[in-house]
Amino acid sequence: MTTIDTAPGIGAIPLSAPVNLRDLGGIAIPGGAVRPGFAIRADDLATVTDEVADELVAGGLRAVIDLRSSAELALTGRGPLGERASVSYHHLPFMADIGTATAIASVPRQHEFGAMYLHIYESAAPQIVTALAIMAHAPGATAFHCAAGQDRTGVLAASLLLALGAEPADIVADYVRTGENSAMIHRRIAPVIRPLMERLGFDLDAVADAAFSDAPMRSLLRVLDERHGDPLAPLQAAGLTDGLIARLRERALEADAA
Repeated sequence: MTTIDTAPGIGAIPLSAPVNLRDLGGIAIPGGAVRPGFAIRADDLATVTDEVADELVAGGLRAVIDLRSSAELALTGRGPLGERASVSYHHLPFMADIGTATAIASVPRQHEFGAMYLHIYESAAPQIVTALAIMAHAPGATAFHCAAGQDRTGVLAASLLLALGAEPADIVADYVRTGENSAMIHRRIAPVIRPLMERLGFDLDAVADAAFSDAPMRSLLRVLDERHGDPLAPLQAAGLTDGLIARLRERALEADAA
């Protein structure tokens, strides 16, 4: 299979390898570092090839968390990974539709995207906590993705790293790695995202022209600290318990060598 058939007027969507996939292993947390093979962040995993799906499963992937909207999911379904019996699938949309993001594409990214990240973190706190619980109890690696693997995926990656006790500088450092892949991401997601954005009256190319910056993630972390004192407070109010945090850290920690 090389394409996915979609709704009339959209056409077939080509399957391809992710261009913004990375294991969070090696990021420093108290007591050591995140263990490779625990959590993987990615761009759209619904449009990967069968070969990529097989490689991920062979590498230990056992759960997929899909952060896309229902409209995005309706276009592609779960994709080849949804056909692997050993991989559980969890749809936890962080936004009702992608218009929430694209509506602010014409204003300064460093200000408005940071506000969007804060809105996602606070309004989707129950989904974030559910995602963390899945990672804490999955028998193997958990991969989470949206379309580009940048905004929604970036918020969940930051949430996980905050729960694991990572330093803000290391959270930002992981986030900015996406900027290295921006052009490839744009080309890969265009067949899916362009039709959805056109329905909402937005131009994907204009959005993609926005310069990538570390400012949105820095803004999120700063405002969480200023507004809540403890950045985990919104998640704790949504059900993040000390026990779940302990389980996450137990599963994630690769201890320093003696």
